Amino acid sequence: MIHKVLYNLGVSLRNPVLKSHYKFLLESDHWSLERLQAYQFGKLKELLVFAYQYSSFYKEEFDRVGFDPSEFKSMEDFKRIPIISKQDLLAHSAEVRSTYPFKKTVQSETSGTSGATLKFVRNIEWDSAARAALWRGYNWYGVRPWDRNGYFWGYNIDPKKVPITRLQDWLQNRFRLFSYNEEDVKAFAEKLKHGTVYIGGYSSMIYETAKMVNCLGIGDDIHLKLIRGTSEKIYESYQEEVVKAFGRRITSQYGSAESGCIAFECPCGSMHIAMENVVVEVIEGEIVVTNLYSQSFPIIRYKLGDSVKLAEPDFKCKCGRAHPVITDILGRVGKKIEGKESNYPSLTLYYLFKNLGLTKNIILNYQAVQKEKGKVVLKVEQDTPKFEPYLRIEIDKYFHDDVDFVILWGQTLHTHQGKLKDFITELE
Repeated sequence: MIHKVLYNLGVSLRNPVLKSHYKFLLESDHWSLERLQAYQFGKLKELLVFAYQYSSFYKEEFDRVGFDPSEFKSMEDFKRIPIISKQDLLAHSAEVRSTYPFKKTVQSETSGTSGATLKFVRNIEWDSAARAALWRGYNWYGVRPWDRNGYFWGYNIDPKKVPITRLQDWLQNRFRLFSYNEEDVKAFAEKLKHGTVYIGGYSSMIYETAKMVNCLGIGDDIHLKLIRGTSEKIYESYQEEVVKAFGRRITSQYGSAESGCIAFECPCGSMHIAMENVVVEVIEGEIVVTNLYSQSFPIIRYKLGDSVKLAEPDFKCKCGRAHPVITDILGRVGKKIEGKESNYPSLTLYYLFKNLGLTKNIILNYQAVQKEKGKVVLKVEQDTPKFEPYLRIEIDKYFHDDVDFVILWGQTLHTHQGKLKDFITELE
């Protein structure tokens, strides 16, 4: 099989330790929680000692709070280390980067959708461990990395770059949508019927394409093993359309360029944290991540900017894995809705619409836009104004008379130009 050969050749050249990381993650997949914690603690101490020795930023930070990594004995000690943000990494990028002479590194950068783009290098063990975590998630669904797959990424490709992109896709046994017009969607759906094993990309783009497939009636004979949604929150309202079009639900994979793969959803529906690679803390509702392999550019107690919830410590997934579980990714923190008198977290909208679904079984897709203080335009995709009285009741519970909401029904929310944001403010 040519694509298996090409994939293995690419791995040997670019990520020579990837296979060993993958083999290890398959072995640790069913370890006990105690064994996982012991391994994680050992890797964490190794990272802290390394960062102190080779990163001037962390040496200064550790010294400032009196933290000696060689004496690191408990996770309580770990909490003494200051939490850092993307702004810290941007401001002190040169100091964060370690001085250790790695034989091979990989250039990486953040998407920039939540602020300025952060550019950094990943040592090959970091890059390989992150990719191995994805491989393991694929393996849960019987998918191999070289299997034929379709790709969504939320924007139209520059026509000048199409030829090289097509070549790269062919080498990875991949095809994608270059635009979201009717003819391209028809061609994409047809390819899904001929040996395609999985699809992946922005969850909102998968949903938008599923709607078109269903509208055109071209979803018959599509049999996929995995639909991987990443980079965005997966709303429950997406799933009905996606199942109808492609035969299965979107599976969540959560991570970032800085952290790597944080968690992958198992076939039983639990998003298991890859604790062999990362340490996850939730502090005041916000996720804080440490990447255990990030030696070239240490990511230690990094505030990612997302609000998440963890399962209770005694939760047991039916799949048997002991890895802790993220139960929900609520969205970005920090954005605020400005009322006439008070301010409200933008996550309030998430709870508002969630309550509507739980109490009235009304599932709506929405986007809120604020251009002036005390007023929000609420765009709703579904053309169901009969639900407005129920929506107004939920709005009043949270905002009372402090924010005036203009509700527009039957709206197109996605521009196909990138990630879909549920709240946009022009006041900041």
